[in-house]
Amino acid sequence: PSMAYPIHTKQWYQRRVREFQTFQHYFKQINLRSQFRMRPLTEEEAKSLFEKLAKYIGENVKLLLERSDGNYVFRYHKDKVYYVSEDIMKRATNIGRKELISLGTMFGKFSKTEKFKLHITSLDFISSYAKQKVWLKPGAEQQFLYGNNVTKAGLGRISAGTERYDGVVVYNMNDLPLGFGAAAKSTAECKTTDPNTIVVFHQADIGEYLRAESTMS
Repeated sequence: PSMAYPIHTKQWYQRRVREFQTFQHYFKQINLRSQFRMRPLTEEEAKSLFEKLAKYIGENVKLLLERSDGNYVFRYHKDKVYYVSEDIMKRATNIGRKELISLGTMFGKFSKTEKFKLHITSLDFISSYAKQKVWLKPGAEQQFLYGNNVTKAGLGRISAGTERYDGVVVYNMNDLPLGFGAAAKSTAECKTTDPNTIVVFHQADIGEYLRAESTMS
């Protein structure tokens, strides 16, 4: 038997369209509000953050949270992760969600694919607890601050026991932190490798404060 389909008037369809548009607007507003909400990290976000930090500071990650000068926490806001004292965080709740730009220290940002990347703004904390370090010769500083990798020729010193792909904090010979990266060669390999061989992969440097100023907050 043939199926009977209901017959609706033009006005009925127009009314359904308006209702649909209303729901679209409603859900859009909910989505916008969620983007501006400062909140604790989810379990997966916290895992991604701490795994990244552990590459540079190992078990010293706990020292970021267990401080003698007060309680500090990590908070998520507009895809970015901030490290902030609980006191400042509580004060920030008095600021409108749309008006709040940043708080505390921005440690990094999550990509659209949920990958966490540390930003140069975390350098002060990472350098304080770094496990593996690299020192650059004066002639190699500028190249690193332009975003380039470090070759053996520019390497001044490297921490003993550094392994390939360990996270390393990069300093000049006066112990000024310049940025961080990943070891391309182990300490042992650096002793015998060719001068033009890359020994540290660049990841972030303080030159970004000029090159990428708009992404710093």
